[in-house]
Amino acid sequence: MKMVKKHTGVMLCVAISLSLAACGPQESSSEKTSSKGSELVVWEDKEKSIGIKGAVAEFEKEHDVKVKVVEKPYAQQIEDLRMDGPAGTGPDVLTMPGDQIGTAVTEGLIKELHVEKDVQSLYTDASIQSQMIDQKIYGLPKAVETTVLFYNKDLISEDELPQTLEEWYDYSKKTADGSKFGFLALFDQIYYAQSVMGGYGGYIFGKDKDGNDDPSDLGINNEGAVKGAELIQKFYQDGLFPAGIVGEQGINVLESLFTEGKAAAIISGPWNVEAFSKAGIDYGITKLPKLENGKNMSSFIGVKSYNVSAFSKHAELAQELAVFLTNETNSKKRYEQTKEVPAVQSLASDKAIMKSEAARAVTEQSRFSEQTPNIPEMNEIWTPADSALQTIATGKADPKKALDQAAETAKGQMKAKHSGT
Repeated sequence: MKMVKKHTGVMLCVAISLSLAACGPQESSSEKTSSKGSELVVWEDKEKSIGIKGAVAEFEKEHDVKVKVVEKPYAQQIEDLRMDGPAGTGPDVLTMPGDQIGTAVTEGLIKELHVEKDVQSLYTDASIQSQMIDQKIYGLPKAVETTVLFYNKDLISEDELPQTLEEWYDYSKKTADGSKFGFLALFDQIYYAQSVMGGYGGYIFGKDKDGNDDPSDLGINNEGAVKGAELIQKFYQDGLFPAGIVGEQGINVLESLFTEGKAAAIISGPWNVEAFSKAGIDYGITKLPKLENGKNMSSFIGVKSYNVSAFSKHAELAQELAVFLTNETNSKKRYEQTKEVPAVQSLASDKAIMKSEAARAVTEQSRFSEQTPNIPEMNEIWTPADSALQTIATGKADPKKALDQAAETAKGQMKAKHSGT
């Protein structure tokens, strides 16, 4: 499932002081006794509960508890928690995108997790970092994803693939005729455009002395970002991208052109592997191309995690379940059922997993990726940046002016909505 990039829920900014019980990976015998007969509710992603079915059954048997698994779109779960949590009808464990962690912590919706170092070290650095705010852990990563390049083998062979984005421009120039296209991407959205802008030196937030995202240092309109946006604009201005892939319906148009055999290559993510396979497309998957400066196109790393609701009445048991579901054994089993690339470090070289072309491409592209910022201020970036990119794509604005306006808008919104910024 692709990442939902805009989170427009009203920031409650509630200063809730949570009483967080510190617990290790083991319960005492008295705690185990008290948990007998309890019921945990897990909100799992749509069509992904099959991946934890066996692990849940094992946990139930071991702890003499009942675990109810409910499927919900993962990017909407935090919004549902705002209503269902206080009402007592929410989950004990939920699934979240890593970029929502900061907002959830600020609003007091999820609990800090107290897990041992050996548990923390199971996961890739980027994935566990996505769950941390001020060096505290608020979730355990279960899957990682990033954008990659899909290509139609009936239209272009692996040996013919252009190696740089500029070469893809030249290829598209020769093949695009208004009904068929070469290379396509949703470059009117910062989630995808950052892969170009970042490769030239653009960034969302700089880093403070401790390595944390610094919202006072905004890089969406620096020299590198503008250079990347100028290259992006060429694809639209020269008719290499159809007008239909700009705006809210763009993703549907892009995916349809690929599944109909009318686009040689597109930037998408592992969430489309099953859909493209069902469409009967003989496709290949590889990392994103390089840029003319020799750097690889960057991308955002998306992380799905299990998090414990602040409203859970069984927080320690819920944490133990999150640890169990994301351990090495259960992460591999989950991959076998869902094909979502696990966040466990040791599985990055697992032969069975690396047989998958999609898993290999995600793993390789991850080397050139950046963590999607998870601080609340990121909520103020998506809409201004996307609006600027759409005016760039449609030729209504000069890239520098459009990005300058986006940065000014974002700074104003951060100042108004986030104290201390």
